[in-house]
Amino acid sequence: MKVLLVGEPMQLFMANETGALKDIRSFTASVAGAELNVAIGLKRLGHEVAYYTRLGTDPFGEHILDVMRENGIDTSLITRSQSHKTGFMLKSQTRQGDPSIFYFRSGSAASSIGPEDIETLDLTGCDCLHMTGIFPALSDSTRQAAFLLMEKAKKAGLLVSFDPNLRPQLWPNRETMVETLNRLAVMADLFLPGCGEGEILMGSRDPQSIAAFYQEKGVPRVIVKTGKQGAFGADRQECIQVPTYQEDCFVDTVGAGDGFAAGILSAMGEGLSLRDCLLRANAIGTIQIMNPSDNEGLPTREQLKEFMDTHSFKEIS
Repeated sequence: MKVLLVGEPMQLFMANETGALKDIRSFTASVAGAELNVAIGLKRLGHEVAYYTRLGTDPFGEHILDVMRENGIDTSLITRSQSHKTGFMLKSQTRQGDPSIFYFRSGSAASSIGPEDIETLDLTGCDCLHMTGIFPALSDSTRQAAFLLMEKAKKAGLLVSFDPNLRPQLWPNRETMVETLNRLAVMADLFLPGCGEGEILMGSRDPQSIAAFYQEKGVPRVIVKTGKQGAFGADRQECIQVPTYQEDCFVDTVGAGDGFAAGILSAMGEGLSLRDCLLRANAIGTIQIMNPSDNEGLPTREQLKEFMDTHSFKEIS
């Protein structure tokens, strides 16, 4: 399966010490972006991946392209902008809970993508489109582009996967966020919300209620991330709750949902059962929370097998 990812990859600066971002004096440079994390995860599991975005003609853009190419990601669809810069972000280091994030992405190159760009985008050779709710949040033009892209992918016969990946700070208001993401969700073949996202988008944290809500609106497969409880999956044949794995240590949750998505998409592309899709996704999500980088800990197929063979399930309370 060849998967097309669409979004905004960014330069990432990770704090080398704990504390408020304003007080940090030393950072390590890396790359970030939900869709990029999924792309790297899929490629390490042996699937073909292409990425569509726009980068600035600046050092950050060059670094991101280098990382993509090093990971075997097809960058032929990526365009460059002379007038817009590549976005970047700061990430704090924490010993408890989620790290602080600060974005520098307003007016970025990726945010300048519009419907006219999607009209000329060549989907030939792609089997699946995976998009998150981050891309339509970047600007009015990317919001329009997101709807056109989903329509184009559906008409071309691609499997369309959508992860809401809520970023309230990027949206003009909550109402626009909820309305837009729900409209995009019901256009998808696969929808990947978390329980907290379900509460915001449709009013319930209950995974069965979340899945039923979107299935009634025509989404064939809904998979709900249930945190320490694992994941709940529902399609036209079955509904199932699957436990997650016990981690060796906890660093932070950043990138766990992206690893989860890579697990689901790769397993679906290999024709695995719903249960096995959920188990693989849970395993990669667990591996992600054990690593400080957004994507450097994403496993190869051999590393994934070793982890699943040597780690037990968490008990579902």
